[in-house]
Amino acid sequence: MAEIGIGIVGGGYMGKAHSVAMAAVGAVFNTALRPRLEMICGSSEASGERYRAAYGFRRGTGDWRRLVENPAVEAVIIASPQSTHREIAEAALALGKPVMCEKPMGLGVEDARAMVAAVERAGVANMVAYNYIRTPASQFARRLIAEGALGRITHFRGEHTEDFHTDTSVADWRSQGEANGCLGDLAPHAINAALALMGPIAELNAVMEVVHPERGGVKVTNDDQVQMMVRFESGVTGHIAASRVATGRKMGYAYEVTGTKGAIRFDQEDQNALWLYHADGPPAERGFRKVLTGPDHPDYLPFCQGPGHGTGYQDQIIIEARDFLTAIETGQAVWPTFRDGLAVQQVVAAVRASHVARDWRKPAEF
Repeated sequence: MAEIGIGIVGGGYMGKAHSVAMAAVGAVFNTALRPRLEMICGSSEASGERYRAAYGFRRGTGDWRRLVENPAVEAVIIASPQSTHREIAEAALALGKPVMCEKPMGLGVEDARAMVAAVERAGVANMVAYNYIRTPASQFARRLIAEGALGRITHFRGEHTEDFHTDTSVADWRSQGEANGCLGDLAPHAINAALALMGPIAELNAVMEVVHPERGGVKVTNDDQVQMMVRFESGVTGHIAASRVATGRKMGYAYEVTGTKGAIRFDQEDQNALWLYHADGPPAERGFRKVLTGPDHPDYLPFCQGPGHGTGYQDQIIIEARDFLTAIETGQAVWPTFRDGLAVQQVVAAVRASHVARDWRKPAEF
């Protein structure tokens, strides 16, 4: 089996998740390409060494340039703050190294477009790390829609709602800077889900809201929640919403897709189930039924042989790691690529413009 040296920039929440995934993916999926934890970068030499020891890397550093330029690092995962994504990606791609970048791609559409240009010049494997859509249940949902099991799709509703920012007693970094608001943080996941399930968005009309103008006595400079009416290129209409102050919601990544022959509902707080409705049979017996994921659903069996036993958050990252390695090994693009990530950022840009102008905007124009 061939090995590939992995370098991860960032050792915090997502850096740890990617480190664990790369350590496990070979055993879980029996990948032909096996990761070697070569180097990890922290915000200082001390933190880089701490992450190295904790996660099992050969080397640690406090300088991402040293990681990117190291010949033993053959592929780079970017799990650092989004303000750093573009520079790191461009440096790695200039050396011909495959890159997987955490969402969102940079600070906005300009960064995303530059990263797409860089990767297309390099011609190497690339992915944006949207992991939630990779659950077995959501992969099954995509398959049902693609196969026409729901008939002609007539409506979509998606959301990403959480309550981690309901405490207004403390000011933090999330309250400052356009990119750190709900539209830059949670909404991209809901937008990505909509694009994955329904295809491109033709136009939208959006409203953003600051629910809590002050936090800890400091003025808030970004949004707490956003909602948008959308029309997809297919002609289907829908609604997408995101909030970081949705009291009681812990992981409200959810969607509903309605068709002429059936419908589906999904909620990440119950991520191992998909609610499915088929408009057939006696009317008295019709209703949504809960389908528990199991070995017959995409990417479930490598983790567990028992139906209903379930997969978890870290497993989504392991599936993502498998996909990145597959793209590197085969040279074939695996969704979502940087260009797919750009599509999300174009929607984000259209939302901001629509909110300011109070009108309909087309993401393709951004």
